[in-house]
Amino acid sequence: MDLLGLGAVKQLAEGLAGLKMFPYFDTAHYIVSVMALREQPGALEVSQRSPFACWFSSMLYCFGGAILSGIIMSESPVAPLANSTNVLLASLMWYLVFYSPLDMVYSCATVFPVRLILTGMKEVTRTWKVLSGVTQAGKKYTDGLFVMIAVGWAKGAGGGLMSNFEQLVRGVWKPETNELLKMTYPTKVTLIGAVLFALQQCRYLPLQTPELMLIYTVFIVAIKARMMIMGSSSSPFAPVESALYRTLFARPLTYSPLTNQSSAPSCSSGPDDNRTPSVPNGSPKSEEPEKCDSAKKTD
Repeated sequence: MDLLGLGAVKQLAEGLAGLKMFPYFDTAHYIVSVMALREQPGALEVSQRSPFACWFSSMLYCFGGAILSGIIMSESPVAPLANSTNVLLASLMWYLVFYSPLDMVYSCATVFPVRLILTGMKEVTRTWKVLSGVTQAGKKYTDGLFVMIAVGWAKGAGGGLMSNFEQLVRGVWKPETNELLKMTYPTKVTLIGAVLFALQQCRYLPLQTPELMLIYTVFIVAIKARMMIMGSSSSPFAPVESALYRTLFARPLTYSPLTNQSSAPSCSSGPDDNRTPSVPNGSPKSEEPEKCDSAKKTD
């Protein structure tokens, strides 16, 4: 069913679907990924102390999605590194961002218009990664909707989902930064894309693949550009998340039932408890300890 009936829009969607990611969009993805690593606390110190650890962390940032999706699909996690051209290109971007003379590459890439363009190109690659993961899972599990979502999510946001392992490479351990505990915007928007593409592949959405690619790409690029221009790091989905949480997951306050303890004798120990109570005939009461023991058993 063709919901986007306009011929120009359909041609645009088909042209976007046939767009090649290599080399320009992949290069932008590698540059932005390595820049994100460089801006992590302590990353520059690691680059001077152990260039190999810095390079390995960069490869996890660049190919983390493909590695994680391969693990989920019981495939070799080193398969993404079999493409020597991509690995060499990513390694070159790593070297230029960290070690270029006078830090020229990083300085130029941080100029706002340049960074905005590079980030937009990286967001375009997100669509292809999510769709690739969903399609990869769909070939093996035809009706496995949740498997498609998991693999598409892992392939599109693997760098964030593997952040704890990447931090271990740099000698950092911060379990509280786990993406499952506190999802960042890229992880959330990738999960949304994985759900949409999985539903479309299972014929639950009345859209063709190029049309959904166009809609999702325009959405994520526009949202990311708006966040960068406004200088905001908060998720645009926060109001919806808050409403859903209050509706579905908020736990009402509960109170423990009150118990009537006025009839029970006081068995608390105090400074006066060591004194033996006396009665007129001079014999201590033997009934009081029994009452205390029975009260304790009742409680």
